[in-house]
Amino acid sequence: MIQGIVLKGYSGFYYVFAQDRVWECSLRGRFRIKTQDFFPGDRVSILPAAGGKASIEGVEPRRNTLTRPPVVNLDQALFVFARASPKPDFNFLDRLLIQVSKANIKPIIVVTKIDLLNADVEEEEEDLFAYYQKIDYEVYRVSNLNGAGIKQVRDCLRGKTSVLAGQSGVGKSSLLNAVCPDFKLKTGKVSNKLSRGRHTTRHVELMVCAGGLVADTPGFSSLYLPKIKKEDLAFYFPEFEPYLGRCRFSSCLHNKEPDCAVKEAVGSKEISPLRYEDYLLFLQELIIQERSY
Repeated sequence: MIQGIVLKGYSGFYYVFAQDRVWECSLRGRFRIKTQDFFPGDRVSILPAAGGKASIEGVEPRRNTLTRPPVVNLDQALFVFARASPKPDFNFLDRLLIQVSKANIKPIIVVTKIDLLNADVEEEEEDLFAYYQKIDYEVYRVSNLNGAGIKQVRDCLRGKTSVLAGQSGVGKSSLLNAVCPDFKLKTGKVSNKLSRGRHTTRHVELMVCAGGLVADTPGFSSLYLPKIKKEDLAFYFPEFEPYLGRCRFSSCLHNKEPDCAVKEAVGSKEISPLRYEDYLLFLQELIIQERSY
């Protein structure tokens, strides 16, 4: 019996990475009876057979789970956004940050296309990426064309199970091609008419890359917030932390309440007004969610 990690499932078979090779695995009868679902990232025990075949004999409990995309046991999530073309959607980024923080997955922000001329990039967007770094998110700036920052990304993948996510057309597949030149993944161009990319990744699978495992996920355009209490939302905005407990009311939601330390910090630009706008949008979503329970 050997230990491995599920890379993907296809047509009733699962492909497991173990002992530096990939095994085509079938399910043992008890798993079929229980209709056990296996996702990329599941840690399994397999029994080797002839011809590179094997059977899955056991599965370990999951440390964390993402359902969209379906991948488990992640160490980190790399959120890939372009400086421009397509224009970065920071609301989407903030949703992603909350999603993985809720699942106890480390977020890393990767800014691609830094080779674009400064004239093509709005100053506000560049400042926002710097703001995320200021509030202790890891931010890597890379160019898939000239190789800037690629080594930093390659180093961060080593020994980790990671997922890449972000807007379509930002260069996720191109980034993986730069980090692991043997991949030669299909890439798509950004539409001039719509200023957004075409999806080139059609399914989720883990790939061996830079000494780790990486999932390049299908593009998606919306993401619901995870189920959290509205009172806990502020804890998912790390820049709020110094001001929590300093409001007049202990139950302050930092919305319409008077004498709110968070709102005062927004007014003095210590907290990004754009991030605060997202906070208010998310707060209303959570309030609506709670009413539907």
